[in-house]
Amino acid sequence: MTDQTLAAPIDDQQERQRGFTRYQSLLVALLAFAQFTIILDFIIMSPLGAILMPSLNITAGQFGVAVSAYAFSAGFSGILAAGFADRFDRKRLLLFFYVGFTLGTMLCAVAQTYQVLLIGRIVTGLFGGVIGSIVLAITTDLFPLHLRGRVMGFVQTAFAASQVLGVPAGLFLANHWNWHVCFIAIVGLSIAAIAVIAFAMEPVDAHLKLKQDKNPFRHLVATIGEPRYTLAFVVTTLLATGGYMLMPFSSAFTVNNIGIDLEHLPTIYLVSGLFSIITGPLVGRASDAFGKYPTFVFGCAMTAVMVLIYTHLGHVSLVTAIIVNVLMFVGIFSRMIPSQALMSAIPDPSQRGSFSAVSASLQQLSGGLGSVFAAAIISQQPDGSLLHFDRIGYVVVTTTIITLVMMYFVQKSVAERAGRSVV
Repeated sequence: MTDQTLAAPIDDQQERQRGFTRYQSLLVALLAFAQFTIILDFIIMSPLGAILMPSLNITAGQFGVAVSAYAFSAGFSGILAAGFADRFDRKRLLLFFYVGFTLGTMLCAVAQTYQVLLIGRIVTGLFGGVIGSIVLAITTDLFPLHLRGRVMGFVQTAFAASQVLGVPAGLFLANHWNWHVCFIAIVGLSIAAIAVIAFAMEPVDAHLKLKQDKNPFRHLVATIGEPRYTLAFVVTTLLATGGYMLMPFSSAFTVNNIGIDLEHLPTIYLVSGLFSIITGPLVGRASDAFGKYPTFVFGCAMTAVMVLIYTHLGHVSLVTAIIVNVLMFVGIFSRMIPSQALMSAIPDPSQRGSFSAVSASLQQLSGGLGSVFAAAIISQQPDGSLLHFDRIGYVVVTTTIITLVMMYFVQKSVAERAGRSVV
């Protein structure tokens, strides 16, 4: 059974012209909403940093550990889940980890001390870190390569939506009540998503008909040891390292270095997110129309330029800060969407779940290391401003250039298997 066979429900000329069916549209929306809650749970830690640190009386280094704790536990669980990822109906797997994620977020919501919050982040990461890989496996199972850029574009709008809806709303709740309410709201949204998945989503089990190694450990080893996957795993690791270095301290940098007060901080996330919601699907369509790798090249170039500008900003106006953030996120999305679409074409159908789980694990582990390295690079002055933030920008640009070169060989391999010059 080939990749195209598994994608058969939508891979014919008539469906290409019609677009998604009603159920497929529902599925894309459902996966995007699931991603929204997962991403919001992680990304909310960044804007809450300026509130959490004084509230719990913790240092920037301790906050960096709290952020990286999620990533490290997610990476650990991803490795454990990889051996079993292709042995179950992906819908049931999604529900299992989603429930665990919700319970972990509830623990964060009731945390009164740094230690309890840290435990909550660990539990949340153990379950939430695997959900992204399950979503990717479901997308790869049900949508052919020529549509995956479009699907990824919609699913990744969850990141933008978390900025437009989640982060401003979270900051509003934190400023008017307390930061605990932010996590309570995420729990409520997650419960609603679990209910819809349970009753509206059909089983995703075509991969169970394929021949697989019955031993989970051997299945994991076979996936990790597959030579074709090695380069993809390395690229995934480097892509995550840069992003996680900037994100945890962005709110503190914006408030204390750029000079934007907490009252106007949500405005930056709101406007940037609105533009990202528009550009996400457009980037997805562009990657399908013009090629995943050319779109990725554009994203790398814009990311490198805007990261250098962003990390060297001094006190600027709110409008300038918004423009820089918007352009930087356009670059990030133009890397994220085509790279995920390309990566989805690499694994064999019988190893999609384990490949996605290992990739997610590497992404989280490298992201956790990135957060720790960033915390080690920067230091906070008595007035709250961050020193050496520009050095993080140099690291991000360096990893961006390296992934640009390595991704060329990834797309070359995918293109050769697809019988095309570029994908």
